[in-house]
Amino acid sequence: MRLRVERLAIAALAAMLAVPATAAAPDDAPAARYGSYQATGRASWYGHELAGRRTATGRRFNPDDVMIAHRSLPLDSMVEVTDVDTGRTIVARVGDRGPGRADRVADLSLGAARLLGTNRRAVANIRLRALKAGSDNPGLILAGASAAPPVARPIKLDAAGTYRVQIASFTSQGRAEALARRFDARTQHVGRVWRVERGALDANSAKALRDAAAQAGYDDARVLHQD
Repeated sequence: MRLRVERLAIAALAAMLAVPATAAAPDDAPAARYGSYQATGRASWYGHELAGRRTATGRRFNPDDVMIAHRSLPLDSMVEVTDVDTGRTIVARVGDRGPGRADRVADLSLGAARLLGTNRRAVANIRLRALKAGSDNPGLILAGASAAPPVARPIKLDAAGTYRVQIASFTSQGRAEALARRFDARTQHVGRVWRVERGALDANSAKALRDAAAQAGYDDARVLHQD
């Protein structure tokens, strides 16, 4: 009886070993989930130092292209990229493989970083959302994205006018409040973002504040008429 049990156990083990192992699908972005894939993490950018290098698509890298490097999303597919600190959203092409660092979710081209407004920072916190096939319009922003509103045209300042300066918008209340303290401004919760602005300014003060904000890296700071 004991010998029979041992033989059965050996046969069962042999059967298990005979079954080919199935490799687990990478958890980063399995093919079945393309179109619903999203991830949040850190991203850096690369530019002219790699200009002309061949990318994974076979094309040569142009720093001004709006593209990202990703480990597994399909090459030439389109992704929505959001700066989670400001809410600004762009659409970029997956044009290369990377990043090389494990603590990065993607690398941005200089062109993408400029459009997103992160080119003044070495590292940015971003959210990626893959666009479904056919959704390749570069101007597309998926519903639900907390994109910053388009930058208004500069207004003509009148010495007798009263103005407010909208410095930046954040998805993080803490970051908004920290910037507000820096510029002696206030925060306003609008939709999904906290806006940082300062009002009741004359023309010269408004221009000086806008220039100071731009100098600090907030290029989209703009002067608006006081409501």
